[in-house]
Amino acid sequence: MIRSHLRHQTAARPARPRRPRGRSGALAIALAALAAAVAGVLLPATAAGAHGFSSVVYVDATAAPAGADGTVRTTLDLEYDLLVVSAAEKQKDQSLFEQGMDLFQTGEEATAMNDHADTVVAYVTDRFTVSAGGEPCTASRVGDIAVHERDSVPYATLVLDHSCGEGGHTAGHELRSGLFPDSEDYVKDTKTIVTYDLDGKDGSAALDAAHPTFSTEQTGGERFGEFFLLGAEHLLGGIDHILFLLALIVGSRRLRDVVLAATTFTVAHSITFLLAALGFVTVPAAVVEPVIALSIAVVAAWYLWSVRRRVTMTPAELALDLRPTPTGPLGLDRADWLRLGVVFLFGLVHGLGFASALGIDEPWSWTLLWSLLIFNVGIEAVQLGIIAVVFPLLVLLRKRAPRVGLWVGIAVAAVVTAVALFWFVGRVLGLEWG
Repeated sequence: MIRSHLRHQTAARPARPRRPRGRSGALAIALAALAAAVAGVLLPATAAGAHGFSSVVYVDATAAPAGADGTVRTTLDLEYDLLVVSAAEKQKDQSLFEQGMDLFQTGEEATAMNDHADTVVAYVTDRFTVSAGGEPCTASRVGDIAVHERDSVPYATLVLDHSCGEGGHTAGHELRSGLFPDSEDYVKDTKTIVTYDLDGKDGSAALDAAHPTFSTEQTGGERFGEFFLLGAEHLLGGIDHILFLLALIVGSRRLRDVVLAATTFTVAHSITFLLAALGFVTVPAAVVEPVIALSIAVVAAWYLWSVRRRVTMTPAELALDLRPTPTGPLGLDRADWLRLGVVFLFGLVHGLGFASALGIDEPWSWTLLWSLLIFNVGIEAVQLGIIAVVFPLLVLLRKRAPRVGLWVGIAVAAVVTAVALFWFVGRVLGLEWG
């Protein structure tokens, strides 16, 4: 399907309220802040789905084979239908669009690519460049353009040789990517994942609109910083993972509960994230994405089921119920342990979703492992930040007004359940809004 436009999100800035006083003022502040935090998560979710339209470009950069001194060879993997639409519009090649769409998902996509190779190369080399010593390298196509399936999506593979002349011998290389920018209105927040073996260095780098360049002269700290930001941005942009975390928070009565649940989730998704990113485990996105949506609905609905008897309790009874007496290991009863088991299983699935954001395909190396770990640390930093903001507000609200706190939790869980089920149906049926 051609993605012809972005779904734009807008939000009005609320007027600043006057500060209330006393106990009721503190309660109002807590309730307003909690509502704002929840709204900030849920409003974009209903408008843009789980991840929105995004794309990942994969680049492998190496020194060209012997005999081509000062030349860098890049192998680019680009999403086929997006490349067809973007190149056809930018280069004003209507026949590429018509032929490319006619051959989409027929197994003959490479024919359209090679019939319009000049158009494709012109588009790519205008937005992806290699330079050495501050001077641009001259790009030329190597061989035919191939098309294969990656992440259950057709991808076009384009090989380019970048002749850098004498600069390629005396200085490091810089790669810049502006492929499929937001301004084209087809996708949002394109990531370019670069694996490289250049200038005696090897590793991975993540490029996007905020960080469009990578230099082999960058320090390890700078490269790892890019992966940290990529991980943080992925969690913030992947609203389904945030909703899962929100469901865990409202379902926790004590700090111990939310810490154990978050730790369990972290351990689980870290296991599958590393295994999948390193290529040891492969699960189709058509399976992973619906299960992620279902996991959110299950955890949120679990909370709704568990609090059904509290609706008729008095405020005093609710206050006591929020301070359960420890009955087992770590102060958890059988239901608590069962909840952690469910969180662990679903965390394994979420790890596969995190890994799909990178899709790195390169031989094992310690540099790669550290890059993946730093990406995961970026995810965890955002996750802990959300817990640190939302959970104390929820606890304050439950202490000051137990019944209000109960209904806030019920409302949040109900909305999360509905949104997650909405996504689940859309993903199972392959609909745009999933």
